[in-house]
Amino acid sequence: MEFLLSFMNEYGYLVLFLSLALGIIVLPIPMEALMGYAGFLSFQGQLNWIGCVIAATLGCVIGMIVSYYIGAKLGMPFFEKYGSQLRFRPEKIHSTSVWFNKYGNKLLIIVFFIPVLRHITGYFLGITRLPLKVFSIYSFLGSFLWVSSFIFLGKMLGPNWELLFHGIIKKYIMVICIILGILLLGVLLFKKYKKGILKQEQTR
Repeated sequence: MEFLLSFMNEYGYLVLFLSLALGIIVLPIPMEALMGYAGFLSFQGQLNWIGCVIAATLGCVIGMIVSYYIGAKLGMPFFEKYGSQLRFRPEKIHSTSVWFNKYGNKLLIIVFFIPVLRHITGYFLGITRLPLKVFSIYSFLGSFLWVSSFIFLGKMLGPNWELLFHGIIKKYIMVICIILGILLLGVLLFKKYKKGILKQEQTR
């Protein structure tokens, strides 16, 4: 971690971009910590807040697209055979399948806030051949929300940015997931009962 932070001081945007891309693909990089530190550097004036968001968002999107292509190329048989060695056990991919079947592509918007899901979603959707255009749009929206939230939080905390990783981050992720889950449920319920709601409005 200290190694990455020292490089962040020297090559901020590039390190942020590469770390987010490689972290999404497979490497165990503390991405939330790096984004929080990037926010702190923007607080100090060493980096531009908007530049950090752009670099991190692009890194996430590139990482997701690369994992999508790997999943599409290798297919499910590869992950069933070697997935456990790469932290992508078949049961994780199956649980991801259940989530997407239940909540649809919009899950891509919140999946970045869920540590396990964000690492396997790109591979899974590549395996299932979700249209690349749809995948890219939702990946961009989700990436932007995720990185801007953590970078902004790091900027607001300033010198206390490390508090992100002593309890605050867990509460923050939980609250975000609950809020987004409620919003997603509201959208799904509205779609399901839209005709009935519109009829009631027309009869008033």
